[in-house]
Amino acid sequence: MEFTNISIAKEANILYGGNITSRSITFEDGSKKTLGIMLEGEYELNTVNKAIIDINSGVLEVMLPAEDWVEYVAPASIQIAQNSKYKLRVSSLVDYCCSFEKAKYK
Repeated sequence: MEFTNISIAKEANILYGGNITSRSITFEDGSKKTLGIMLEGEYELNTVNKAIIDINSGVLEVMLPAEDWVEYVAPASIQIAQNSKYKLRVSSLVDYCCSFEKAKYK
């Protein structure tokens, strides 16, 4: 898949000492995605907006709130609810694309 008409953040998002890295991209309509890499390890992350993580390559396990660990082998998609903390166990390098859906307030 290829994206067109985007802007890319020059500065990387670096987490866990460089074990998770990504670059933010913004589309003409204002929507955002990140493209990144996760190295082997265990991590805890959170999201304000609903997130959809598309795994392009690699293997990881995800523990969503009040759920058990679930393994995902590429290609796969994971949906994370807004305002959620979740855990990841990465067992082989993961190439991913994360899409964000802004929260809708009344």
